[in-house]
Amino acid sequence: MTPSDQPIGNSSLRMPAAYAVMLFTPLLFASNGVIGRATVAEVSPFTLAFLRWGACAIILLPFVLRSGRESLELVKERPGTILALGFLGMWLSGAGFYASLQYTTATNATMIYTTSPLFIILLERILFARAIRGREVIGIAVSFAGVAAILFQGSLTKLLSGSLNIGDLGVVIAAASWAGYSIIFRGPRLSRVPIMALFGLVCASGALLLLPVAAFEYISGARMPASAAAWQGIAGIIVFSSLLAFTGFQLGLRLLGASVTGIFMYLMPVYGVVLAYLFLGERLQTHHVVGIALVLGGVLMATLPSRRN
Repeated sequence: MTPSDQPIGNSSLRMPAAYAVMLFTPLLFASNGVIGRATVAEVSPFTLAFLRWGACAIILLPFVLRSGRESLELVKERPGTILALGFLGMWLSGAGFYASLQYTTATNATMIYTTSPLFIILLERILFARAIRGREVIGIAVSFAGVAAILFQGSLTKLLSGSLNIGDLGVVIAAASWAGYSIIFRGPRLSRVPIMALFGLVCASGALLLLPVAAFEYISGARMPASAAAWQGIAGIIVFSSLLAFTGFQLGLRLLGASVTGIFMYLMPVYGVVLAYLFLGERLQTHHVVGIALVLGGVLMATLPSRRN
């Protein structure tokens, strides 16, 4: 493990709790696709994303105020960085993901989104000339073969004709956007700000960028939350898919280290498939099974450390 991967607080009492939290955290992240798929039928995607991240920004405001000087200095020094994080993480990966869910299933979306770690490897290669090992190349190729199986539903005819579901393609873009967000978010300058305060600033940035499109949706008469079910869906996304999921992930990083925490996150597509079946009635088909096996196998091959302490 590198120093940044070292877990903190190895007491016999805290570690079992940390593992329990990390078994539950991927379920919270996976709930976003399922709740979002149900809620976007009643709430327009940019309005849904604006309400999500605007509420998170308000809830996290005390953390921003508590950090005081550090947050203010970061906003003054790196306003473009904060806006870029809001655009990549909340605009493209948030509203873009919800817009895509109007055209694809939660099962497809969750599986495709699992490839985000591979986009991190590719973007680091493009932006920072990061060396890519042979095992990573093979893993990326295998995983994207799984994505192709999902995109083209295992049909050679659809593959040859280039027939794509626009929703699936949108999720691919959202996954790549989240990879860009992840690279910027762990920058050295940003790490000087307390994590919850930084997240609050990014949520506020995302809400600010989403506001014009959400206002246009409202003026144009797009779907607005009017039913109890819609507001329950919004509340679920805010509490479970955002605040609790992010808090659990950060707790895992602190107590178990980045490598172990990352392994637990591979449970997300499994949880997503089960949730989509239970709550949306989505059926697992043959191309899904092939796709998830290739995607998870490729991601594990490309991202798991070759040696463990």
